[in-house]
Amino acid sequence: MSSVEQLLSRRLLRSSQGRRSRPIVRLAVAGIAVCLLVMILAISISTGYRNAIEQKVIDMGSHIRITHNEDNRGYDGTPIDKDPALLSQLHGNPDVAHLQFAATKCGVVKTDDQVEGIVLKGIDETFDWKAFGKNMEAGMPLALGGDTVTKGVIVSRTLANRLHLRVGDKLPAYFWNDGRKYDRAFRVAGIYNTGMPEYDSRFILGDIRHIRKINGWTPDQVGCIEVLINDYDKLDQVGDYVHHSIGYDLQAQTIREMYPQIFEWTDLFDTNVTVLLAITMFVCLITLISTFFIIILEQTSSIGILKSMGMTTRRLRNVFVRLGLRLILIGLVIGNVVGFTICLLQKYLHIIKLDEAAYYVPYVPIGFNWPMLLAVNAGVLVVCVLVLLIPATFVAKRITPVSAIKFE
Repeated sequence: MSSVEQLLSRRLLRSSQGRRSRPIVRLAVAGIAVCLLVMILAISISTGYRNAIEQKVIDMGSHIRITHNEDNRGYDGTPIDKDPALLSQLHGNPDVAHLQFAATKCGVVKTDDQVEGIVLKGIDETFDWKAFGKNMEAGMPLALGGDTVTKGVIVSRTLANRLHLRVGDKLPAYFWNDGRKYDRAFRVAGIYNTGMPEYDSRFILGDIRHIRKINGWTPDQVGCIEVLINDYDKLDQVGDYVHHSIGYDLQAQTIREMYPQIFEWTDLFDTNVTVLLAITMFVCLITLISTFFIIILEQTSSIGILKSMGMTTRRLRNVFVRLGLRLILIGLVIGNVVGFTICLLQKYLHIIKLDEAAYYVPYVPIGFNWPMLLAVNAGVLVVCVLVLLIPATFVAKRITPVSAIKFE
């Protein structure tokens, strides 16, 4: 039985393509293809942009930061000790990828004709240069961990442009502690660019021992412990683990808690994509239903003949559902091929550029959320088939052989 219905649906489709409804049938296929194309692009661009922004924020620090409870979120915080028991406990968690130590200190840098306020982020040999390395534009990472305090610093492209600095230039800096001024003769060892103005406009990277000496800290004291994890999706879970592992005098903040405004902004992407998908799907369904009714009008005589020959309502409905299913599948294949081709070209060739100062990234980023993309394909298929039951049922129940003959 199903083979007969399949044969009839194929014949009806070919008959429709040979008549005046041929452009309408092509429009329906194009509508489905464009619908899926827009969905793939919206999801991939949203995912890529969100991942890029979140990674940039993480590059500015870490997934989780442990500081002293008395830290008032300023840059000259209270030091904490590197507790071996705590470090061992954190390293024992398989979701923790890396621990690194840092401290910050506000100061001023001066060139011949420029003065700029900065924040020195002191780092040591535990700093993850592999993760930060993609932000480096010039120079080399700092050589830390030796007996001699490193005078080299990594400055941002923003500060380098303001102060007219190049790799190898001298950079005098001034810091204060308890009313006393401390001079430091830094040298520009490298230039980075994260694309995040909040970070690039003030942070420079240098040896943490400068901050320890200025603040009078011991070699085992740091400003914070930065925790990097393996899976961002487990951020809250690992954050709770770290929170319960530290003492009462410490606090642990996830990256979402440290920069809530940025992550609230990226969360809006989901809402925008949902609205866009709904509008696109609605337009696609209207086009599909309209096309189907046009095909029905052209095939009215064929419907009457099939009914007069004894074809049941259910089988006749299945014929038109199969016809619509063919159109939908053709549209899905075209939409997927074109959509993923565009995404791959953008992902690897970076064809569409952006103003990094405004959008934080130099080009439109692409990220593939495979579960969501598969769900969209399945959703479009299921929804379109269910919607097709409306005109298919109309065909099967409302059109009689007599009315079909009169229509002809």
